[in-house]
Amino acid sequence: MTLKRTQIYLESEQHRLLKREAAEKGVSLAELVRQLASDHLHKEPHREDFARIVALGASGVADVSEDHDRYIGEETARQCASS
Repeated sequence: MTLKRTQIYLESEQHRLLKREAAEKGVSLAELVRQLASDHLHKEPHREDFARIVALGASGVADVSEDHDRYIGEETARQCASS
């Protein structure tokens, strides 16, 4: 496996919780992030996930095309919290 160095920015709380989870699993933070990315990439996409993303365009928010990553992240977090 060839690894590529990547820099990401996490919120303080995300960083704290991920570090704790990594320690509990006995892996590095980087390994935990790799595992999470792998899980995400191999997850079967659900049709309703795509529908929610497409529906963002009809939200009436003027900057959705410029700030789409934030809106998708917020919607994803909302859906995860309600699951």
